[in-house]
Amino acid sequence: MGLIGEVLLLPFAPVRGSAWVIRQVLSEAERRYYDPAAVRAELAALEEQLTAGEIDEEEFDRREDELLDRLETGLARAPRDE
Repeated sequence: MGLIGEVLLLPFAPVRGSAWVIRQVLSEAERRYYDPAAVRAELAALEEQLTAGEIDEEEFDRREDELLDRLETGLARAPRDE
């Protein structure tokens, strides 16, 4: 883009910058949400809640299925070491 294009688009710079920040925040949130280590920690905490009697089997099964789906997605998204 030439100098004239940059000058004409200058008023939109804050919007472009905000959009970049939003993309970065969303990317980091997704990375943390699907992080296999975090999901495994949540699974361990869920099992402790079941063992302590804080939740019943039905709640455990429902939440475990959600966490296993997240884990599967996280492992599929992870870059492969070659």
